[in-house]
Amino acid sequence: SKDAGIRTLVMLDEQGEQLERIEEGMDQINKDMKEAEKNLTDLGKFCGLCVCPCNKLKSSDAYKKAWGNNQDGVVASQPARVVDEREQMAISGGFIRRVTNDARENEMDENLEQVSGIIGNLRHMALDMGNEIDTQNRQIDRIMEKVRADASKS
Repeated sequence: SKDAGIRTLVMLDEQGEQLERIEEGMDQINKDMKEAEKNLTDLGKFCGLCVCPCNKLKSSDAYKKAWGNNQDGVVASQPARVVDEREQMAISGGFIRRVTNDARENEMDENLEQVSGIIGNLRHMALDMGNEIDTQNRQIDRIMEKVRADASKS
């Protein structure tokens, strides 16, 4: 299950990079479209000097919402790691109550500590996957909003 988790994280990372390239491509297309609109506006001027008010292109609310304030998606801070009480107990050790304080109890405690470490790693991988999926879902929503805004504009 550790290998499957690692492969999943790698695939999620690759998918995230693809989404980044898609969004960057859409941003470039939008920039090119704005430049083309500006050039068309310049062509629509009387003798290149005056703007005819009937030819003015208007941006829809959906377009402004999707392409609005040129956000680059940079996050101001990363989410903090949450440590629950079970994890805190595992960090401090002592999985079993000592009765005889012999080698068998030591071995059981060591084995439980190793199992706890493995489960903790899997849990962290699952949390990382969930966070990455949430981030990618938000990015897909942004991309879809931009697509809808561009479609309504044409």
